[in-house]
Amino acid sequence: MIARTLLCCAATALALAPAAPTSRRASVALDADRRGFISGAAAAAALPLLPQEASALSVKTWTQVSLPVSTTLFDIAFDTPEHGYLVGAKGTFLETVDAGKSWKPRVFANLDEEEEVGYRFEKVSFKDGEGWVIGKPSVLLHTTDAGKSWERIPLSPKLPGEPAGVTALGKSRAEMTTTTGAIYSTTNAGRNWKAEVKETIDATLNRVSSSGVSGASYYSGSVGGVKRAEDGSYLAVSSRGNFYLTWRPGDDFWVPHNRGTPRRITSMGYVGNDANKGVWMTLNGGQMSLAGSGATVDAEPAFDTVKIDSGGYGILDCDYRNPNEAWAVGGGGTMYVSKDAGKSFKFDGSADKIPGNLYTIKFFSENTGFALGSDGVLMRYQG
Repeated sequence: MIARTLLCCAATALALAPAAPTSRRASVALDADRRGFISGAAAAAALPLLPQEASALSVKTWTQVSLPVSTTLFDIAFDTPEHGYLVGAKGTFLETVDAGKSWKPRVFANLDEEEEVGYRFEKVSFKDGEGWVIGKPSVLLHTTDAGKSWERIPLSPKLPGEPAGVTALGKSRAEMTTTTGAIYSTTNAGRNWKAEVKETIDATLNRVSSSGVSGASYYSGSVGGVKRAEDGSYLAVSSRGNFYLTWRPGDDFWVPHNRGTPRRITSMGYVGNDANKGVWMTLNGGQMSLAGSGATVDAEPAFDTVKIDSGGYGILDCDYRNPNEAWAVGGGGTMYVSKDAGKSFKFDGSADKIPGNLYTIKFFSENTGFALGSDGVLMRYQG
């Protein structure tokens, strides 16, 4: 884990002495040095402040939520500020009614117990009491009563790829993406789906191969890490991480972009979930980059290096709490915070002693955020 140096005054060193033998020796030496010039009365006056200072240093921004599962968690969504769902591997499907402070297992009535355990539920989305869940093997579930009952929506065997993402838009409307980059929309609760992208990514790359998109010839036919912006724009990374693609509502095809660095892309997303504010990018080796709105239209976008000392741990996801504050999570339970709109990040020790990786971070408001990881790890933002 990343080494950290804690600088404090002599009084604070005394307060922290029981926790670290080296600090204890230092505090004893400091105490001996100042005997000649600090009176007993002054030292006694300072003592009442020590517990408060030590307590302030121990406050963590995130707290771990106890869960009845130890599986990998993939996604979280809320229907109201208090009511939400959490999905994951081995049929993990949990519900909260207290804003995420506690969770209880739920089951799908139309899936038997043995069948449900075999599913890997990867995405969940809610809006105005209507919700959707997708998983693997390919399954799509839909509710119109805030999750009290669920209907299994049939998927065509001709569906290109597997369902990869779903977004509830309310009033029987939703969008679904697949691993091949197909985007579908429905206005009748999934009975019919309309293809929004008219040209496959393979066809697009063959057509624009002369434009010089690096790695296009190595495209393996699938994309990952598909992210949707508030306006319906989409961002996807090729499965090899050697280029990325963007799509805006009304476009007939995806637009490929060079990554602008020799390192492979790990994940990407929109700044503040807004395509007009630019994109963030994480790279192999725990590096990050940031670009403006040009990254969604230029074939050769300009990325700026983000200052982050990850110690080599991979950065797997990022989200913005507000326009100035962003959080990133990654391997080894690492968490980082930026106070300058994502230009630089500093380590946060909230998950320092929690084993496993953190894969996803989501903010639903300035005061409501969650980080999801392996081994049933769920971190809740507490400010």
